[in-house]
Amino acid sequence: MKQNRKHNFLYVITGGPGVGKTTLLQELQQRGMHVIPEIARQLIKEQQAINGDALPWKNKRLYRDLMFQRSFESFEKVMEEHQGDAPIFFDRGFLDAICYASLTGIPIENDMKILAQTCRYNDHVFILPPWKAIYETDAERKQDWNEAVFTYNKMIQTYRSYQYNLVEIPKAPITERADFILEFLTQNK
Repeated sequence: MKQNRKHNFLYVITGGPGVGKTTLLQELQQRGMHVIPEIARQLIKEQQAINGDALPWKNKRLYRDLMFQRSFESFEKVMEEHQGDAPIFFDRGFLDAICYASLTGIPIENDMKILAQTCRYNDHVFILPPWKAIYETDAERKQDWNEAVFTYNKMIQTYRSYQYNLVEIPKAPITERADFILEFLTQNK
């Protein structure tokens, strides 16, 4: 693996739970953008289907490990296969697994820290703030409102600690949120 790899076309859209990330990414995809789905939600559904232990309410460390591994594999696959410089949007990045470890008090392994420092997304990371009006829980999202706000603040801390510039997406209708991102990309080429 090459060191200090950064690809300006790889964008992360992150934030706490229930802030509209998936809906925003669906809107971007409908507009022809390439989108990489969230690993954490897929992992939770998978583990629930097999009654597995890699769940945030069962084995937090195993969940973190699999979430980081799969997120990083997704990152690597995109880097290997992508041609050109058209933007690609990730529904969360592998740093979200590091944030999760920090949230739950699980030590962050040195190899994770090294990968986070040397394998980089675009320096601008889009973050969606907590928005009580749209927040709801479901089978994969069990955090209450206070946990959602705490997670958002931890996300800010985590991404900033790895020298990413956070771009907060305004609380607005989904089409305006997508417009905001695409306009930002146009203005920051």
